[in-house]
Amino acid sequence: MERVFIFDTTLRDGEQTPGASLTVREKLEIARQLEKLGVDVIEAGFPATSPGDFEAVRRITQEVSVPVIAALARALPFDIERAGEALKKAKNGRVHTFIGTSPIHMKYQLNKSPQQVLQLARKAVKLAREYTSKVEFSPMDATRSDFVFLCEVIEAVINEGAGVINIPDTVGYSAPEEFGNLIQRIMEKVPGINETILSVHCHDDLGMATANSLAAVKKGARQIECAINGLGERAGNTSLEEVVMALKTRQDFFSFSTSIHTQQIYRTSRLVSRLTGIFVQPNKAIVGENAFRHESGIHQDGVLKKAATFEIMSPSSIGVKGEGLVLGKLSGRHAFKERLKELGFLLKDEELELAFGAFKELADKKKNIYDEDLVFIVEEKISEIPEVYTLDYIHTVTGNKILSTATVRVKKKGEMFQEAACGDGPVDAAYKAIDRITGIRLALVDYSIHSVTGGKDALGEVMIKVKGEGDLITGKGASTDIIEASAKAYINAINRLVYRQRNNK
Repeated sequence: MERVFIFDTTLRDGEQTPGASLTVREKLEIARQLEKLGVDVIEAGFPATSPGDFEAVRRITQEVSVPVIAALARALPFDIERAGEALKKAKNGRVHTFIGTSPIHMKYQLNKSPQQVLQLARKAVKLAREYTSKVEFSPMDATRSDFVFLCEVIEAVINEGAGVINIPDTVGYSAPEEFGNLIQRIMEKVPGINETILSVHCHDDLGMATANSLAAVKKGARQIECAINGLGERAGNTSLEEVVMALKTRQDFFSFSTSIHTQQIYRTSRLVSRLTGIFVQPNKAIVGENAFRHESGIHQDGVLKKAATFEIMSPSSIGVKGEGLVLGKLSGRHAFKERLKELGFLLKDEELELAFGAFKELADKKKNIYDEDLVFIVEEKISEIPEVYTLDYIHTVTGNKILSTATVRVKKKGEMFQEAACGDGPVDAAYKAIDRITGIRLALVDYSIHSVTGGKDALGEVMIKVKGEGDLITGKGASTDIIEASAKAYINAINRLVYRQRNNK
């Protein structure tokens, strides 16, 4: 079967999801998992936008070797130079440059004529070629561009050395038949297009990103740009798990293959969800909690008799496994370390001690420790974000007929600070007490609770989004006590804000 290349933009376009800002360490962790997943290209970031993005791209090129590492750049010398510099030590680097080609983008965003845009596109590709032989070009908002001009720009950049031509449905405007026809017309009209890889990058504003991408493949596209869990600007990008499993499950119709190790899909989805703070909706195709659950009696009866009656793919095909008890309070360091290795965590000695201590604390509260619990322990304790503030103690008094109060003790640089406050519920009271201690006031934008595993003693994960310094910041906390988890999440968000201020990020 013919190959379709999978280009993952979770670390670039996916991070543009409001509130989904990632640290360099978190980006590295996701990049390593994307390598295990088997993606062909990782778009690691947009180096010109910030020192953090530049450093993330640079670090990923050093630590991830199999996939192509792409860096995004506008068709501007500064952007391309920064991208080229970030990719300097890449074994397999690609500069991905773009410029708007639709009338509305040229007039209102760029304030340039078509001929000026054409010249900028030429110069951008030519300059990018000075840094790497692998250059990708995107005519932004291609689906609303004049077709004749679009072809003129594509031909020009091919002549300058672009080896990948990406056709973006930037605002999710197109429909599958229409988008497929556009790809076919480009294949027919542009000289030299057959000597390049034709790519597509579809947004999901009308819910058709996956359908549009697959329609494009049927008409000649051989690279799909997508993101884990469909993350991205506005309604998001084409979902990686959806296009990959569609191609695999319906090989009879599409007759294409990918390099993706599909058993890594579920783990990758959960990792991205935890690190970005964006929950996966329960009814999300492929990776949602309900994707393999059956409520109807007719469905349950059919699945029990023959899974294929109502399941077109197996849970194991994407790496979904039943919960298995792995460790308990009597387990030692060696068993703990070996289990973390199996889960993909290779910790330094000091990191292992921190994680093991947290494991023992949890084991005193919770009889059965599952893989998901271990992952949260590691992610909470081994973080790039310095713990300027840490929660030491929390006590709340609440009820439906009394005013909720919270007493909170927080450690900062070895010194303890304690405050009490009243609020509309124990969480609000705790947050007000923390505000008094830190002197930092954040506006709570979103608050959600998620059970990591089953059972009455389940570890509860709280994810919040707060607004501080004009930006959305995600905070995460986990505990068997949801009030404690809520306080940890709020302090985590404060630590992230402090880290961002210190690093101008």
